[in-house]
Amino acid sequence: MDDQPLLTRDRSPLPTHVDGLNAWTGGDGVAVLEFARPHRRNAITLAIWQALPKVLQQLAEQPGVRALLVTGAGATFSAGADITELSEVYGDPDRADAYHATNVAAEEALAAFPHPTIAVVHGACVGGGCQLAVACDLRFVAENARMGITPAKLGVVYPAVPTLRLARLVGPARAKLLLFSGELVTGRENVVLGLAERALPDAELDAGALEFARLLTLRSPQTIGAVKAALAVPAEQAAEALRPWERRSREASDTHEGLAAFLDGRPPRF
Repeated sequence: MDDQPLLTRDRSPLPTHVDGLNAWTGGDGVAVLEFARPHRRNAITLAIWQALPKVLQQLAEQPGVRALLVTGAGATFSAGADITELSEVYGDPDRADAYHATNVAAEEALAAFPHPTIAVVHGACVGGGCQLAVACDLRFVAENARMGITPAKLGVVYPAVPTLRLARLVGPARAKLLLFSGELVTGRENVVLGLAERALPDAELDAGALEFARLLTLRSPQTIGAVKAALAVPAEQAAEALRPWERRSREASDTHEGLAAFLDGRPPRF
């Protein structure tokens, strides 16, 4: 019996050059990014925050990658920023400013990943871990997962970028509920709250997320890219963001292939 976790089984590692962050690619078009500090509940170090933009760029440039699963080693997604580091950083206001700039740059790099991203959430997904989950396109969570953003318990001012991203996802009032209280939300309640799209039994989560990611690799990258572009900007800028995608769709092969496949009664080959 193969003891390798399902999400990384039969995949090739991509060097990240930082402890606690693993990356893989596979022949199915699905890449995996894993926070891997299980002894610290996958707490995210400054080195990991710094490495994330480059690692994400490397994954995006890998031939054949069409979807990305983001997860944590063991039974936890991530407990958030490494509090030991954070307590040291907050001894110097300039260091704190630089830390949060690095943190936000990593979040924005994940949000800008050119293919669909799915956070696969087991166990705790807290603070900076939840910040990164919210930056993904979708969140599939275990029914016993706990999600929350806890700066109010630490006296930390949550940066503007993740605050607004959270509000766009769940709405301003629910964002306030989460940020004011710092309380954790469990399992299916995350779906009701809008913080997750699917909740599955823990034992079925990885298979369910992988199956859906593989489905997305069969869909048009052109259509998916256009959706991501339109929803990444304020509503009044969406038409402008879509314009080059719309023009490309009149000329590129995806539309011709999709229409031909429909008329032929066969699956499209994008």
